[in-house]
Amino acid sequence: MRIEISVESIDGVRVAARAGAARVELCAGLSEGGLTPSVGLIEAAADLAEVHVLVRPRPGDFHYSRDEVDLVVRDIAAARRHGAAGVVVGALAGDGTVADDCARFVDAAEGLETTFHRAIDVSADSRRALDRLADLGFTRVLTSGRRRSALDGAPLIKDLATRTRVTVMACGGVRAGNAALVIAATGVADLHAAPRRPAGTALAGDVSYAGVGVPPGYDRFETDPDEVTALCAVQKS
Repeated sequence: MRIEISVESIDGVRVAARAGAARVELCAGLSEGGLTPSVGLIEAAADLAEVHVLVRPRPGDFHYSRDEVDLVVRDIAAARRHGAAGVVVGALAGDGTVADDCARFVDAAEGLETTFHRAIDVSADSRRALDRLADLGFTRVLTSGRRRSALDGAPLIKDLATRTRVTVMACGGVRAGNAALVIAATGVADLHAAPRRPAGTALAGDVSYAGVGVPPGYDRFETDPDEVTALCAVQKS
């Protein structure tokens, strides 16, 4: 079992590294589904762990304009220059298939590991998408089997894991308490999780800068060290 922890701060990277996570997916804006982090954060994180950088130019769908595709290519190159071990990317064409632009993403990574993110879960056909990713040379794909949780999507994840040379990594509600069940149900060896807890103190006054979905009385989420430690302990058992 290999555990990848998704984080958005240096503290989160340290938590994942201390717990023994196999990889760190580095993001900004996890409450928005994850966005491209800053170069400074990439540099600092790469000194602490094996970092795979999410490159996603905006929230929302994965149908990107020419300018957005060009920005992804530039950000992939920047991540590579500043110490990333891999990148996490993805784009879909208008018909829901894997966009041809993904070939540019793999080329820009120049030999780094490349993970196709959960765009596969909203693609027209996950099986066809996986075959295309294999042709393009992607290292792995992140999927919940088109469902909200990996356990619910386990039948599709298991089928995908037997189809090609692309490594399939399961995600969606993965925690220490169900990790072994997910592995057994899907047949994969790679799990992805982003355990977080509310933190900080809400500011006084009518203006709020609290993050999306943060409960009242807090202002942001942070990586949950207890859950990360417990999950990575399952990895070692």
